Amino acid sequence: MSITTPTNKRLLALDILRGITIAGMIMVNNPGSWSFVYAPLGHAAWHGLTPTDLVFPFFMFIMGISTYISLKKYDFTFSYSAMRKIIRRTAVIFAIGLGIAWFGLTCRTWHGLADEGLSFGARLWQSVSNFGHLRILGVMQRLALSYGATALIALTIRHHRIPYLIVALLGGYTVLLLVGNGLAYNETNILSIVDRAVLGVNHMYKDKGIEPEGLLSTIPAIAHVLIGFCCGRAMLGVTEVRDKMLRLFLIGTAMAFAGWLLSYGCPINKKIWSPTFVLVTCGMASGLLALLIWIIDVKRHTKWCRFFEAFGVNPLFMYVAGAVFSILLGNIYLTYNGNPITLKGFFYDVCLRPWAGDYGGSFLFATLFVAFNWLIGFILYKKKIYIKI
Repeated sequence: MSITTPTNKRLLALDILRGITIAGMIMVNNPGSWSFVYAPLGHAAWHGLTPTDLVFPFFMFIMGISTYISLKKYDFTFSYSAMRKIIRRTAVIFAIGLGIAWFGLTCRTWHGLADEGLSFGARLWQSVSNFGHLRILGVMQRLALSYGATALIALTIRHHRIPYLIVALLGGYTVLLLVGNGLAYNETNILSIVDRAVLGVNHMYKDKGIEPEGLLSTIPAIAHVLIGFCCGRAMLGVTEVRDKMLRLFLIGTAMAFAGWLLSYGCPINKKIWSPTFVLVTCGMASGLLALLIWIIDVKRHTKWCRFFEAFGVNPLFMYVAGAVFSILLGNIYLTYNGNPITLKGFFYDVCLRPWAGDYGGSFLFATLFVAFNWLIGFILYKKKIYIKI
């Protein structure tokens, strides 16, 4: 991780879309109570698509475009120096994801041992060394693997062949889902079988045996970022802003329509990252980016988007900061009316819920949490500091 002051002109529309997705990810991950979440702010139970299901794939699409931009300095030529940098960044992002998971598990284990009568040292050691229940994969880990694979592919394969690779990855994964009971929401699903065999049940997300960022579903996730890479190539292959907008709009419309048609045979499903989910979300992300280019770069309406720019210029740092603050709020206790309560519980149950209601208070908590994170991002933005991960 490094801290730098930007010297090159950034694509504002890209930063804004990136910021929208990061703010959205922070919001949907931090309701006041998971029991009271408005339907659009919750994930689809299995098949289907909600607004919440869009934020993560949108960010991965943008990561593909950003990868194209960042690799231009190498002229897309393979070198051991470039490979080392890619592998190092992949490892760092993956390690940060593991670190977040470990920190959350450590805090939960610490409080879980409160009534065990252990000494401070024994309790602390059991908390920090509870690796037997550490979730190995997650959001950051998926970003790391998808970025690493995309970057290496971009430096080793001719770019006009990448669309064929995308088709092969999505087509092969579709076959795997169809022959391996991959549409079943239980442990008979081939994705669950492989994850449980390789990772182990104790190292997986608990959702009927399905790990939403599992091993096999990383295959279409790589294709997802590769699509973003190809869209970045198409967008930057022309100089006129209107041409960039038109290319993104046409590509996005074609992908979204194709994904919708194919969903009759292979449902749209985020938890298994189905190929139709890839096509629809990439298409929608491309269309939204085209719209933002029209609003920001063509019509020059920029005042409204400064809020999101604070998230967009330091995306991974802001996501990590939000995850850490979320863990702290859920694990720091105080005493209220003689009873222990977490900071999160105090803000939601005591400060917000009584007057805003169950759902309103939960939504308001998430909104205030995003605002708190924005304040940190805004300070970095005003100082023109990028924290690169």
